[in-house]
Amino acid sequence: MAGRRGNHEGSIYQRASDQRWMGVALVGYDGLGKPIRKYVSAKTRTEVVQKLKAVRRQLDDGLPVADAGLKVAELFERWHEDILRHQVGLAASSNYMSVAQHHILPTLGNKKVVDLKVTDVDRLLSKKLDGGLSVSTVRRIRSVLAQCLDQGLRWGVVNRNVATLSRAPRQTRKEGRTLTPEQAKHLLECLNGRRNEALWVLMLSTGLRRGEALGLMWKDFDRTTGVLRVRRQLKREGGGLVVSDTKTARSRRAVNLPGPMLELLLEHEQSQRLEKQTLGAAWTDSGHIFTSSVGTPIDPRNLYREFQRISQDAGLGAWHPHELRHSAASLMLAQGVKIQVVSQVLGHASIRMTADVYGHILDPDREEAANAMGSMLWGDGDQ
Repeated sequence: MAGRRGNHEGSIYQRASDQRWMGVALVGYDGLGKPIRKYVSAKTRTEVVQKLKAVRRQLDDGLPVADAGLKVAELFERWHEDILRHQVGLAASSNYMSVAQHHILPTLGNKKVVDLKVTDVDRLLSKKLDGGLSVSTVRRIRSVLAQCLDQGLRWGVVNRNVATLSRAPRQTRKEGRTLTPEQAKHLLECLNGRRNEALWVLMLSTGLRRGEALGLMWKDFDRTTGVLRVRRQLKREGGGLVVSDTKTARSRRAVNLPGPMLELLLEHEQSQRLEKQTLGAAWTDSGHIFTSSVGTPIDPRNLYREFQRISQDAGLGAWHPHELRHSAASLMLAQGVKIQVVSQVLGHASIRMTADVYGHILDPDREEAANAMGSMLWGDGDQ
């Protein structure tokens, strides 16, 4: 049974099989010039008319018309296959999809994207927090969902990104461990004579990330100026070791070596030459500054295990290699190095990031500033 169509309503008819009212609206044309139609349905003709008018309002406002049948799980699959795996590395894309499969899709996977509401996201995040997940993990869940929905917006299959409209759980940044000056000097003594001494001292004295240090090649080293160019990182991905770009654009940087560090690196170069001559054809010339005993790149996992043993042998307990980076930043700031300079040395994306992590170390500087202003304006900095 067909119904009469009103102005700007599109095509409306009643389906014979179940008597539901159907509406069809022309929403545009594809790349081949074929018409693209939007279908809606409801129990009454009035409801269909309202839905078609809503479609028309979206089109008039320049908004995309969502795919009413698309489910969240289908959107994730499409995002991964067509976009995500071409934008990030294998390890990163696998991590994204692992977050989706374990935390998002079991709850929201069968829900239609157009029916997804901010309350659905808020409820999911609350459930994860109540289940004992850390705030950082829950924020990660929200971020992955938001990025997927953002791609849906670009494709025109999503009307709005409800994940970005949700409230991320508040995160209190924890201060990481840092070596004291005495502990740092003790560690240097314990490293003396070890095969990878130069590697560990470099990470402590410059704050290089583990992957950045392992990705360094001799062509990055200017022996005259004592400058290292950080251009890449070495990481484990897909079951093997790969060399990739640095973590961010600002991570590509030049690092000046302290005088003793320069001498230590030159000594390391000499030692590596001797190893190469001794092994001959058995040596793999990878070009890396820091290598295994046969010249191949060092697996980051092996480096982690080695530093665990070193820190424990030094009586410091079990420490992570990344804590050398944290220690380097903290010690530089404590010695009065400007935060802008520390941010550049670390390759942080912004000074704000450096301040967020290490701002507590600047308390004495802020107190000194307050005392200086007190002395100038009131004649006594203690007032």
